[in-house]
Amino acid sequence: MTDKRASARAEIDVIIERALNGDQSGYAELYDRFAASLHRLCYSLLMNEQDAEDILQESFLYAFKNLHRYDSGKASLKTWLYTIAVSRCRNTYRRKRFITVDITQWLGLQLKAPPSEAPEAAVIRRDASESISEALLDLSPRLREAIVLRYGQGMTYREISEVMGCPQKTAESRVRLGHQRLRESLQPVGLGLLEELLRVH
Repeated sequence: MTDKRASARAEIDVIIERALNGDQSGYAELYDRFAASLHRLCYSLLMNEQDAEDILQESFLYAFKNLHRYDSGKASLKTWLYTIAVSRCRNTYRRKRFITVDITQWLGLQLKAPPSEAPEAAVIRRDASESISEALLDLSPRLREAIVLRYGQGMTYREISEVMGCPQKTAESRVRLGHQRLRESLQPVGLGLLEELLRVH
C-alpha cells in the first residue's frame, strides 16, 4: 500500500471512530465523501435514476448500521461500500432499453470533442456513443459490473475481485471478456470511441 493510500485509509479510520463514538458529523462526512461515486456506480449498473437513488440510500443505511463490523485491515471503506451496493444492485437488475444514453455519464468519464469538430463528425460521434451504450446494455450483469468497476470507477483487479466476490483471475477474465464482447459488437467508428473511453488513467 502506498503512503498516500495508507494515509487516506488512516484518515477514514479516524472519521469512522468518531461516528462509532456518537459523533453524527462523522456519518455525514463519510456520506459526503462516497455518495457521488457510489451513486454513479449504482446508476451505471441499473440505468435507472430512481433505482440508483434507492440502492444508494439502502447501502448507506446498511453500512452505517453495521459500521462496527467494518475491518479496515481487510478492505478499504470504498471497497466495502461498493460490495454492499453491488450486492443490492444484483437484486434489482432490470433489462431495459434506452433510446438515448449518455455514455460519458454512464461510465462517469469526461470525453471532450475536438474543438474544430464538424457537424457531420459530431453526428457520427453521437451515433457511435449510442452504439456503445447499446452494446454495454447487452452485456451480462457480471461483465457489465466488471467493465464499470474497472473503467468507470478505476478500480484495480484486486479491488474488483473483492467487490464482485470472485478470485482476482476471474475479475481479470471478466474485464477482458467484457471488453472483447464490446469490440465484437461495434463498427469501426464506435470501436474507436470505445478505445478512447475505456482508457484507465
